[in-house]
Amino acid sequence: MKKVLVTGASGQLGQCIRKLSSRYQEFEFTFTTSEDLDLTLFGVVSAYFRNNNFDYCINCSAYTKVEQAESEQEMAYLVNAEAVKNLAETCCENECTLIHFSTDYVFDGKKEIPYTEEDETAPLNVYGASKLMGEEYIRKHMDRYFIFRTSWLYSDIGHNFFNTIRKKAAAGETLNITTSQKGTPTNAYDLAGFVLELMASGSQKYGTYHYSNQGEATWYDFAAEILALSDSRTELKENNDFQTIATRPAYSVLNKKRAEEAFGIPILHWRESLEKLFLGLD
Repeated sequence: MKKVLVTGASGQLGQCIRKLSSRYQEFEFTFTTSEDLDLTLFGVVSAYFRNNNFDYCINCSAYTKVEQAESEQEMAYLVNAEAVKNLAETCCENECTLIHFSTDYVFDGKKEIPYTEEDETAPLNVYGASKLMGEEYIRKHMDRYFIFRTSWLYSDIGHNFFNTIRKKAAAGETLNITTSQKGTPTNAYDLAGFVLELMASGSQKYGTYHYSNQGEATWYDFAAEILALSDSRTELKENNDFQTIATRPAYSVLNKKRAEEAFGIPILHWRESLEKLFLGLD
């Protein structure tokens, strides 16, 4: 039986993987949080791997506070870059395949068609820059890795746009949502399932890939669909002047063709996947 380490297990994606993991009896999963395993300490990470014999490491650990990253740069780079370097070096030493998640925010948003893996990266904020550095460490230190850039993750777990909109709608608040960004909402359960299926297939088509749901939307479009599926009468208004501390790419839709062709795992349209999540909540 192959052994799988899942780091960042208390986060949204880590919890989604935990929920789906029972379907994959061919793997023995170990789930750790930052309290169990401090990825920022190389000695701790190295010792942990030496005492275990992991075949895969799925790294769900990340600093994801885009706004705070502008003032907490040291922490953002420590978690999103230096900790990833520690994992990459340790996985390489222990012949463990690393599966890591990055972001659409490695791009500057100046394109008008979906970004491919070959497109030049140019992050606009600290969060995106720190995630890109983590990618670069992996590519420098490893051969056996999968990096998946994703976007706008949501689920029924934790703090995310989906849960925020539903909470505000339930409270009867008027919603003012930006139309200035276009990307793709991605159901975290879909990404989790994709990665588990990839692992189960034993694929060795290593490299950097894009994964999000299909289609594109603004945050306003996403909110409108959430409200429609909630049968909510909450007032929704467009806000073209939404101010943020961190600069965000205006367009960050990802091209998934490489992942689709490499792994043959279907990717749902974001509206279909959102509806599927609602059906699961009923």
